[in-house]
Amino acid sequence: MSQPAMGAGQRLVTDGGLETDLIFNRGIDLPEFAAYPLLRHDWGRSALRDYFAPYAALAADLGAGLLVETPTWRANPEWGARLGDDAAALREVNLRAVEFAAALGASEGQDAATVLVSGAIGPRQDGYVPGRPTTSTEAAEYHAPQVRAFAEAGADVVTAYTLIDRAEAVGVVLAARDSGLPVGISFTLETDGRLPDGTAIVDAIAEVDAVAAPDHYLLNCAHPTHVAQAFAGADEPPAWTHRVLGMRCNASRRSHAELDEATDLDDGDPATFATDHDVLGRHLPALAILGGCCGTDVRHVESLWRRVA
Repeated sequence: MSQPAMGAGQRLVTDGGLETDLIFNRGIDLPEFAAYPLLRHDWGRSALRDYFAPYAALAADLGAGLLVETPTWRANPEWGARLGDDAAALREVNLRAVEFAAALGASEGQDAATVLVSGAIGPRQDGYVPGRPTTSTEAAEYHAPQVRAFAEAGADVVTAYTLIDRAEAVGVVLAARDSGLPVGISFTLETDGRLPDGTAIVDAIAEVDAVAAPDHYLLNCAHPTHVAQAFAGADEPPAWTHRVLGMRCNASRRSHAELDEATDLDDGDPATFATDHDVLGRHLPALAILGGCCGTDVRHVESLWRRVA
């Protein structure tokens, strides 16, 4: 695949909240919040194509690149085991996910040079609550099979989303380096603009960079106003903000605990979602990847991009 130059003026449209859109807007049951099993069925692949197509059309209309994320946030051993998948089954679905994403970009009429396929990784444990401590070596060994499958299938980049454990972030970077893939690390923040364990994002990035620096960072699964708390009192963008290339925010202002308990979809207002990003644009000058996370759909992402444009 041909990889756009990330961070070098290449704008990349990516999608919104895949799982929440499939569950609440399309009525598809996703046990354990896992979308990857859909790749095993004709109807599931059709649902995924229907979901991604509007984002591809938006990218084409904007003249921007398209970042296609594989639906593999849960396709790792501990979560896969809950769904009855062993290592061989997970390897197969991760391979298939990259092939599906690449074919998706081509089928939507995108120029190959403007499509980037990202192998999406999720956390080993809960993405919102600090769990059992891990080491970077353990994390690298744990995530390596998924990363190797992405590399074998020809992914352009690996992106680990909704991380809260810095050692796990380092482990993902080590696994990606071992497989020769560029890697992005995306932390999630609480309503106060900090990681769930209270760590400031500036300290989290510094800690990871000191051991095994990824190619770039992203922030996801927090409302724009929550992310903005990380910059409270700052007049000029701190140096670390130039390392953040991507933003995928929630539509809802609810905390992670509230979202975990929610039985309804809080999709907010797409126009307000876009304007709430204004302060982030001022503090994150390198932003190139824009999409959404929980509660968002193509309405939110399009509203955001129209405002940016």
